[in-house]
Amino acid sequence: MKHTSHLGWPHLMAWTLPDLGRQVKQAVPCKPEVPGLAHSVPATATVPRMTWELLYLLLLLGLGLRSQEALPPPCESQIYCHGELLHQVQMAKLYQDDKQFVDMPLTTSPEEVLQRFSELAMAYNHSIPREQLQEFVQSNFQPVGQELQSWIPEDWKDRYHSGEKTGTGSLSWGCLHEPCGVIFSSPQFLQKISDAKLRAWAEQLHQIWKKLGKKMKPEVLTHPERFSLIYSEHPFIVPGGRFVEFYYWDSYWVMEGLLLSEMASTVKGMLQNFLDLVKTYGHIPNGGRVYYLQRSQPPLLTLMMELYVTHTQDVSFLQENIGTLASELDFWAVNRTVSVSSGGQSYALNRYYVPYGGPRPESYSKDEELANTVPEGDRETLWTELKAGAESGWDFSSRWLVGGPNPDLLSSIRTSKMVPVDLNAFLCQAEELMSNFYSRLGNDTQATKYRNLRSQRLAAMEAILWDEQKGAWFDYDLEKGKKNLEFYPSNLTPLWAGCFSDPSVIDKALKYLEDSQILTYQNGIPTSLRNTGQQWDFPNAWAPLQDLVIRGLAKSASPRTQEVAFQLAQNWIRTNFKVYSQMSAMYEKYDMSNGGHPGGGGEYEVQEGFGWTNGAALVLLDRYGDQLTSGTQLASLGLHSLVAALLVSLLLW
Repeated sequence: MKHTSHLGWPHLMAWTLPDLGRQVKQAVPCKPEVPGLAHSVPATATVPRMTWELLYLLLLLGLGLRSQEALPPPCESQIYCHGELLHQVQMAKLYQDDKQFVDMPLTTSPEEVLQRFSELAMAYNHSIPREQLQEFVQSNFQPVGQELQSWIPEDWKDRYHSGEKTGTGSLSWGCLHEPCGVIFSSPQFLQKISDAKLRAWAEQLHQIWKKLGKKMKPEVLTHPERFSLIYSEHPFIVPGGRFVEFYYWDSYWVMEGLLLSEMASTVKGMLQNFLDLVKTYGHIPNGGRVYYLQRSQPPLLTLMMELYVTHTQDVSFLQENIGTLASELDFWAVNRTVSVSSGGQSYALNRYYVPYGGPRPESYSKDEELANTVPEGDRETLWTELKAGAESGWDFSSRWLVGGPNPDLLSSIRTSKMVPVDLNAFLCQAEELMSNFYSRLGNDTQATKYRNLRSQRLAAMEAILWDEQKGAWFDYDLEKGKKNLEFYPSNLTPLWAGCFSDPSVIDKALKYLEDSQILTYQNGIPTSLRNTGQQWDFPNAWAPLQDLVIRGLAKSASPRTQEVAFQLAQNWIRTNFKVYSQMSAMYEKYDMSNGGHPGGGGEYEVQEGFGWTNGAALVLLDRYGDQLTSGTQLASLGLHSLVAALLVSLLLW
């Protein structure tokens, strides 16, 4: 199957004809993981004659995708994932953000909405005027967010509670250290923070969890076909802004913050939601919408479980769900593994790869317009690479453009051609944790299996990704057969993940940061050193990437390397605090140039909230609370200041 340009949406034609869609789905199983093959028919399959005739007709009409068959759409919905309705509404640009339309619930059944649209399209010969299209949407869709309700977590606690009368009973800045008339309650980590302004700010971050709590209304369960939202039984914390549903890898840092806020029950509910998704779909989708179903995000579920079990010692919950954790890792092993040869040996590593066709529904018009800049036969490949970039969490970055025809243009994206350092480090840590989990549960066979998997991955990462001369790991380009030596904070993810065997690599990584001039940036670690206008590039800095580097370096036994980790934490906290003091908000990303501001670039405006930024800040405030200051002078990490800091520490010692 192929798409043709004169209709605008026929690359989805076979999936928008209900009869054909049903017959093909029953008779032709998807085999998307075989490169260049979207579907295959088993020898024993009985294929209805009409199906063959229609398939043959479509093949005759098509122009071909360089011998590739067309790929299946992101989901089956002919409203939220593919089809003429989606195409016409999104290309009319009724909303500034394409995500708004695909997040709108239906007022009635999908069949009725599609029938009404079909009649409207026929009346206007499939060229519906914008005004009539707008009226149709207003009549058949509800406003965004109708299926969700705000939720204040039951385990959220105020910092103070009333006690015996010891004073006036009022809270005032004059009583900041020991409140007048109240007893210090929760969370306890606030007591570690020496700087009064940072402690007050941390209290505000704790308060924000109440604003980010969401709970699904019952109708999402009783009428799921009317929503793009994927039902979750338990309430959850969202990132914020346009992101009103759960997101996979964001939730790791959210959970870290929630546990510091002593909200283990909320974390358990979010974990259960993710485990339920694995049981249903075999993996955790990118986010909580049907149009995200066929792509995941960095696999942190096992790491989330470790956070929760360490905090609560709830071993029974681990035992009940250990098999589901294994199932998620199986998804990555079966569907995202590539073989790389070096020195006469073959190594198995993982990549991001989403072989599903069509534009991303939540960015439909942008993907269609971008596709118009490449040859027609390359469009499906472009769309799969965009989805793989979204699966990486880095959507988008020069990291996925390097090696393309023009490394500054998004149309050069080639995510699936790279073996990413961070993905493999996360999986390496997950394998170590699974080995530990199974040992704890008394299953030595499975413990040995995962211990061996981790050993194999360690060897593969050392052989393929590690560069001894530079002192860091680097993404590997499968097509070019070489490492991408550009700087990204993700190059040091193995430190954070504990995925190394030689402790000296931590101090080698410090020299790598110095050689790359990264320590000269005073407002945060940049996401890359290329300014392409993409949001995962210079000058943006992201909370999780700061955490990967800071806590990775902090594992060193060297006082100097530990001091650098602290100074990086100091820089990031001051940037967050400064912007919060000015804007009364936390942001998903920051512009670390010109003193630090909310970030920019990419496909949408910078969003407030913000789940993982709050969580990462709380982690650093907890770790370094007795040292961090709110002062305006940002720490410089030049060699002279490092030497001076080291001398002072030695003198104090």
